[in-house]
Amino acid sequence: MEFDLHNPLTGFEEYHFDAVSALFANESDHMPSFLDFKSTDVRFSLRRHSVFLISQVQSSYKFDGYIAYLAVNYIDRFLSKQAVLENKPWIVRILVIVSLSLAAKMRNVDLSLSDIQRDVGLNFDAQSIHRMESLILHTLKWRLRSITPFSFLHFFNSFLKLVDSSLTQSLKQRASDIIFSTQYEIKLFEYKPSIIAASALLCAAEELITLQFSSCLTAISESQYSNKEELMNALAVMREMPIEGREYCSMLTPKSVLKCEHTSSQCETHTNQDRDTIKKRRLSDSRDDRTFQISQVQWC
Repeated sequence: MEFDLHNPLTGFEEYHFDAVSALFANESDHMPSFLDFKSTDVRFSLRRHSVFLISQVQSSYKFDGYIAYLAVNYIDRFLSKQAVLENKPWIVRILVIVSLSLAAKMRNVDLSLSDIQRDVGLNFDAQSIHRMESLILHTLKWRLRSITPFSFLHFFNSFLKLVDSSLTQSLKQRASDIIFSTQYEIKLFEYKPSIIAASALLCAAEELITLQFSSCLTAISESQYSNKEELMNALAVMREMPIEGREYCSMLTPKSVLKCEHTSSQCETHTNQDRDTIKKRRLSDSRDDRTFQISQVQWC
């Protein structure tokens, strides 16, 4: 059964009270714990490197944007729970390959591992892939049905009393686009998925129905599950995101990644190296069929 990020706990579109309560009660288990995450942390470089490679693969195969979102969610949660002392290229690549594979399985989409490995520039033997998959599953405690900001859009959207009810779907779609973009903003790591969802919906309202923004803010902030201070802080971060013309793109692309994440000279170096590696790998693929074998995955 295909995993629906908008409705992770049940197979029904209609939200029941128990399901909503369960979402809010369990959302913290599905977010990364990067409260001390700094640009000097090796995980920062690993994350940027991973996101860039995922963007390359998605640009090549144009697969479901939710697959990329889930894969980044798995990587964030994994890195926040693993002690990583050094940034090795093979670590990033196998992490990306396996995370994309798991996300595709959850979305019931058939992705070719051989194609993904060609795009990330390195092939791994089946045993290494299986070992890495087991490590990720164990670290995430098998919680692959991630509770994300998408899971709360229906709930918060139901509080809005719009003058034109036909705008409901447009508002939800715009909020979804914003959520895709905000996944790369490190400053939002401290906020729960529900806060990000509510803030994204308010950003969408500010753009699409400016005159009704105040009433939307009041309606959402008065919800029993809302924390107005956190809501306003997250909203402020989203307003400052460097996206030209306040246009949000639901597709993960190399350009959007570089826009949405704060850059540093070190990270730019990794990005340029990635481009060169992928180009060289594609050029030599016909005559170089290397398989990278990992005898033991070590993180610290």
